[in-house]
Amino acid sequence: LVLVFYGSNGKSSPVSMGNKVEHQAKNKITYDIHLPSDLGMLYKVRLGLQGLEGSRAQLYLHHFKMQNTSTLDTFSLSINKTLPLSLNGDRWIEFPVEWPLKEALSVVTYHLTIFSRNILSERNLVHMTACIYGTHGDTGNRSLLWSLQNVQQGEDNESFLVTVEAVELGELDKVVLLISSKTDCKLNIKKLHLKEAVKEYPIYVFEVNEAFSVAANKPEIQKEIPVSFVIRGDKQRNNIDNKLHEEGSQARNLTEYTIKVYTGDKRGAGTDAKVHIVLFGSEGKSEVFQLSQSLEHQDPFERGKVDTVKIKTKNLGSLHSIEIGHDGKGFASGWFLEKVEITEESKNSVHCFNCNRWLAEDENDGLTVVQLYPQPLDF
Repeated sequence: LVLVFYGSNGKSSPVSMGNKVEHQAKNKITYDIHLPSDLGMLYKVRLGLQGLEGSRAQLYLHHFKMQNTSTLDTFSLSINKTLPLSLNGDRWIEFPVEWPLKEALSVVTYHLTIFSRNILSERNLVHMTACIYGTHGDTGNRSLLWSLQNVQQGEDNESFLVTVEAVELGELDKVVLLISSKTDCKLNIKKLHLKEAVKEYPIYVFEVNEAFSVAANKPEIQKEIPVSFVIRGDKQRNNIDNKLHEEGSQARNLTEYTIKVYTGDKRGAGTDAKVHIVLFGSEGKSEVFQLSQSLEHQDPFERGKVDTVKIKTKNLGSLHSIEIGHDGKGFASGWFLEKVEITEESKNSVHCFNCNRWLAEDENDGLTVVQLYPQPLDF
């Protein structure tokens, strides 16, 4: 049994209870522990089983009581849970510390969706944990492969969801993965999506796009992944739009374009690289737009899929060409782009830019960025 204490100035090292038993009675054990004086006001306790991953050991926790022997301040909580938790196999639980006249944080269930290529086929041989960090601390290392939900599998991609229950973390800023294996294998991880289970937004996106080579005789791999961007909800976006309007924004003079990107239906056609587009018109060109937020798919630009993105830019006049491509980074970055359709919403005019080629360093001419010109639409 291990405890970690979180205070306003940091957290304690893991405190093992195995050799700290001072008083033991029926169904009740009392420990005397010494915490650093510079932790500040305690606001969270994390409690769990450590070093028993291969066993079936269980621990039923009925009640937790903590008292500062100097000030006699006391915190008490009914837990009534068995570790590991039956729903997701988690070996840790967290709870906020409630002090008089001090508002406590709440316990939140987070949904962590992992987009990969081959983790599911190797899950019985691989051990992988994630530690999520935010402004209110971290979750500690939580197992990702105990109990999977919402499993989706395709030819070139897969995704699955893991639930993590923790005291609310505030604004999220990074995830640290620990990966080890009982055999030689290569795990291809594309990205992570993280959000609160009861909220649709915000969604924190952590781009990975990396292949990890693991083996039984190799030390575990640690990978720190900072947040790449955050997908905000409509209400938040509207608040931003209203603020811009109040400040005299010229947003109403912008032109909205709907961009539909068609990925070809060929083996390996999808890409995990960062895709961008630039529009050229008779009155100028747009800025560079990163096409990262598809309206249809969490994982855009996959084989045979159509992804829609809306952008706003200055009035470009009549569109006469586009530049589209990707940065060539990540595992299997090559992309077969079939075509791009762009609708100018104010005029309801549609332009079709056929491509029908690979954008890949190891295909044809090795180009990953191309200039395309409109073709007549067939109705």
